[in-house]
Amino acid sequence: MVDVVILVGVVVALVVAASVLKLHPFLALLLAALLGGLAFTLPLLPAGEDPGLIGIISSGFGSTLGNIGLVIALGTIIGVVLDKSGAAITMADLVVRKIGEKHPTITVSVIGYIVSIPVFCDSGYVILNSLKESIATRARTSPVAMSVALATGLYATHTLVPPTPGPIAAAGNLGLESQLGLVILVGLPIAAVSAVAGNLWATRFRHETPDGVSSAEVEEKIREFESMRESAGRLPSPGAAFAPIFVPLVLIMVGSIAALPSAPLGSSTATEVLRFVGLPVVALLIGLVCSLALLPRRGFMAAFEERVGEGIVAAAPILLITGAGGAFGAVITATDVGTYLGEQLSELGIGVLVPFLVAAALKTAQGSSTVALVTTSALMAPLVADLGLDTDLGRVLVVMAIGAGAMTVSHANDSYFWVVSQFSRMSVKQAYRAQTMATLVQGLTAIAVVWVLSLVVV
Repeated sequence: MVDVVILVGVVVALVVAASVLKLHPFLALLLAALLGGLAFTLPLLPAGEDPGLIGIISSGFGSTLGNIGLVIALGTIIGVVLDKSGAAITMADLVVRKIGEKHPTITVSVIGYIVSIPVFCDSGYVILNSLKESIATRARTSPVAMSVALATGLYATHTLVPPTPGPIAAAGNLGLESQLGLVILVGLPIAAVSAVAGNLWATRFRHETPDGVSSAEVEEKIREFESMRESAGRLPSPGAAFAPIFVPLVLIMVGSIAALPSAPLGSSTATEVLRFVGLPVVALLIGLVCSLALLPRRGFMAAFEERVGEGIVAAAPILLITGAGGAFGAVITATDVGTYLGEQLSELGIGVLVPFLVAAALKTAQGSSTVALVTTSALMAPLVADLGLDTDLGRVLVVMAIGAGAMTVSHANDSYFWVVSQFSRMSVKQAYRAQTMATLVQGLTAIAVVWVLSLVVV
């Protein structure tokens, strides 16, 4: 119980430091990790296999950047190329022309919902950020609303629909390895309802500007967008404009399918190649190669070097903040707070709400949706019969309940929170109001649907 109080206190102090005292999020997160470790009485110095507090912080920082750092850097460079070449104009014009200007948030929400079925939401957000920004500017829509709509669309399928690793692992832990089709069939509509809830929350911010951008800057960006379109001359073709985004996405999707436990594409050398090129870093490198077609032939190398430099400069603060968020999450994970919450909630005996509450507690405490999915499913596996859910469909609903909990909530110890807030230039306070509350709405909506289904079909 004491650890839970400490956790709440550290999170509140982090928010106050970043939003009220205006301390840079990178420093605020590192201080939160250090002070949190001291408050939790983690060992200060290495001893045997225990790395000590600084070792935990360094490991969390490095492992987070190891997982997402190169994706952020490559995605940012591709985004700069798309922006400077006029490809963003082509993409925005085409999407708005085909779907219309009335519902841009629905557009990006649907795109996110589809993309995150095989792709981690962090990677999907980075890849789609430039498209989201260009549509927001083209449709004169709030970047905050568009960011939340995209983030929640991605988040819905990330936690509920295989072949994303978290739901697959949860299904496996609950004995559903041969029933992934049923998990997908049930997960898709529940994720759709969750995405709709997230989109409705996003529309609350349709007239709000990111704290990191003034209203004058937004208007200036719109004028620059219109001016660029008028002066760009011949814009890139839709195929050339979309290729740097959708080629990596398709490769990641195919690679994810090839890596499924059931091996639907076989086990040949070609399958191994598909799995390799489907790795996010490799897929984005291929996307970067595709973006080279957007650079001018005259002065090609100079233009390429300039775009890479601009992308690295833009990615640097995002990388540091994301890594610091991983360090903070690692300190929380090194404590017993998640285990304590899981054990206490699992004793409540309230049916399908038990796995939801356990997963939500783990997610909120340590930050990773995937860890919450895997840990909770392992904890719930021996309790399924006691919950009255010991059928294939009952176990699928347990997976859905765990996925709903793994959405609730994304905040300062979650790398996805920092990816969304920093790419959209929201302050910590604003991101808590917009993104964190959106994930709460999503999680509660999803578990409400799961609970009703458990009453009807189990």
